Amino acid sequence: MDLKTAAALRRLRLVSAPEAVSFLLLLVCSVLKRTTEFNAVPALGAIHAVLWILYVLFWADAWYRAKWSIGTGALYFVLGVLPFGGFYAERRLRRETEDAVIAARARKEMTKGTAAA
Repeated sequence: MDLKTAAALRRLRLVSAPEAVSFLLLLVCSVLKRTTEFNAVPALGAIHAVLWILYVLFWADAWYRAKWSIGTGALYFVLGVLPFGGFYAERRLRRETEDAVIAARARKEMTKGTAAA
């Protein structure tokens, strides 16, 4: 994995959890708006909108750079729409990135070993 692909996956991972939190808070505030006098929907709606736009932009960049299949790209998009999906996407992206780093280190060690021999 090259640095630009790793950076794209990291950006998507870093925006996934805050986007999920903002979505859940927006849902709670929507209920509170209907049941009490508390109305934070306009403010949280704006925050969630910005995070959602960032998620979609970072998702598109990660899909392009990581060369995901249509299924993988669709999975990450759907995870961005589901209330708890962003948390799952963050964990899955972290594992994917860690696996790529381990594989890159193993390739580096193998090339070092063959160069020394």
